[in-house]
Amino acid sequence: MADHLLSKDLGKAGWPADADPVLAIAPGTGETIAFEVSDEAYAQLDEVRDLSRLTAVLNPVTGPVHVEGAEPGDTLAVRIHGIELAAHGWSMYLPGAGALAAPMGPEWFVRRVPVRDGKAQLTSSISVPVAPMIGCIGVAAAATEMSSVMPSYPTGGNLDLTDARPGSTVYLPVEVEGARLGIGDLHAVMARGESSFVAIEIAGTATVSVDLIKGEGLRAPWIDTGEEIVCVGLGDPVQDSIVNAYEDLFARLTRHEGLTKGDAYVVMSAAAHTELGGPTGSVAPDPLHPFRARGAVTLARIARSVLR
Repeated sequence: MADHLLSKDLGKAGWPADADPVLAIAPGTGETIAFEVSDEAYAQLDEVRDLSRLTAVLNPVTGPVHVEGAEPGDTLAVRIHGIELAAHGWSMYLPGAGALAAPMGPEWFVRRVPVRDGKAQLTSSISVPVAPMIGCIGVAAAATEMSSVMPSYPTGGNLDLTDARPGSTVYLPVEVEGARLGIGDLHAVMARGESSFVAIEIAGTATVSVDLIKGEGLRAPWIDTGEEIVCVGLGDPVQDSIVNAYEDLFARLTRHEGLTKGDAYVVMSAAAHTELGGPTGSVAPDPLHPFRARGAVTLARIARSVLR
């Protein structure tokens, strides 16, 4: 049982910096917070097949949680302890959204996906092991009203990274007093990159604890999975996101892992890998094409086994 339970009824459309916190917590105590996450929007869309008739929030974020002592320039460390899943999830094609919009065409597609015995039943004959993850994890931004749909932000947001899973710690730059942590958009399983813009979306509960690192001054989030260090690079064009991801990984190796610049350079040239991250882009989409990403998210990753 978690020390604190936040109901899905506290879900919001993003991370408003001026929203009243639903919980205040001291960092570093080990206290756990369970964030309930709703899938009501997908259940509604299964019925109406029309975004204009949707009344539930798409990708609601439960929170925000005020972290005592968190100030701009600090880093919030969010340890993911576990994710409990509902009995079914959703695969859904929103016309015009995702990399498969052209072959899918103009018609809606919805499939209710049973989740049982640790597997997601994708088709009548194909199932895959569940790999629970958090799609939306972030803290409030100082200068913008963050969306929980698009894009990704320096303070987090709809990152849609498979690395945000139980056992991982997500590190987020703090821009406002109290950080204002919010979590939503759980997935039962998601392929890296989320080709369809919608994975196996599901209701459930994510349990986390928080710690605070004073004055680190991160540029963007990074994740420690225990097996890998994963740095998030945001940029437009994509080449900028690649450079930013590599630079942040280089900084982590030299400042925190004890490597010299020369050693980090050589090790990264041999063992650091990049890939495109989530599908939400790094800058706000064109209002005329709200599901078409602009800018890019790149991940730079290195195995901890290389560094031992």
